[in-house]
Amino acid sequence: MTSLGTASAAPGELDTGRLEVGEARDGSTIALPVAVVNGARDGKTLYIQAASDGDELNGVGVVQRVVPQLDPADIAGSILIVGVANYYAFQVAEHRNPIDDTKLNRAYPGDDTGTASERIAAATFDAASRADIALDLHQGSTSQMIEEVRVRCGTRHRLHDECLELAKVFGCGYVLDQKGPDGQLARAAPDDGVPTVDPELGGCVGWDENSIQAGVDGVFNVLQYYDFLDGRVAPRPQTRASGFDQYGAPAGGLVTFEVELGSRVSAGQTLFEVTDVFGFTKETVTADSAGVFWRARRLPHVAAGEYVCSVGTDIDTY
Repeated sequence: MTSLGTASAAPGELDTGRLEVGEARDGSTIALPVAVVNGARDGKTLYIQAASDGDELNGVGVVQRVVPQLDPADIAGSILIVGVANYYAFQVAEHRNPIDDTKLNRAYPGDDTGTASERIAAATFDAASRADIALDLHQGSTSQMIEEVRVRCGTRHRLHDECLELAKVFGCGYVLDQKGPDGQLARAAPDDGVPTVDPELGGCVGWDENSIQAGVDGVFNVLQYYDFLDGRVAPRPQTRASGFDQYGAPAGGLVTFEVELGSRVSAGQTLFEVTDVFGFTKETVTADSAGVFWRARRLPHVAAGEYVCSVGTDIDTY
């Protein structure tokens, strides 16, 4: 039997259930929706989680579409899935856990006697630690963003090559290869011996079919390449950025972008203008370095100093 929380499946079976992570303010149990797919044949273990940030829903869309397509009779190994990781934030469609004002993906590996977020992190990290590879499905939250996969362990990590390979197999077309902040699952799990990446499936609040499909395709690429499913996958070259330049608004007003997501930019090229409400230009912002226009805010109005966009830099292909 393979179990995760109350979900338990014998070889050749699929089951869903709940993973207890704490109690709400009224004392009722808080439990995450989970699924276990136990293949008919022996093999590796894959861990997948979605909605670590409660307003990043595209990963949930991926899980919703992938699980019904999984026939345990065709699978070698097992798949452990947490459909919604940040329970509290998901309920109120917010990025951070409102119980402790914490970003769950800064709380790993967690603490099972700690804060609400640390308890969720501990429970889901325990599941991820049982796997051979792990996918932590994200998106650009309220920003517009290209589909990309983030390798967060750092270039000197002993599992860096394995994480890069996993990112290439997932196959969004773009990879950000940059060490992430402390507390990210994709940093903590490699330290525990599990190659882990963050697929960032587009951006903006909502439910984007194109980004969800990219995630579904990526999951099935992984399932085939790592022999969970029959089939051959030839990973295609990925455009990799090793740096990230972020740009804020030099003045308050309305932003007009001069480049499109995914386009190559050169140093000195205009990225955006800030105008007043009457359309008169107040400031023009140019790229500091050559790269790829990676991410941009969704809403046009900004205060001075507010985040506007990002450019991936130090570009190569692997």
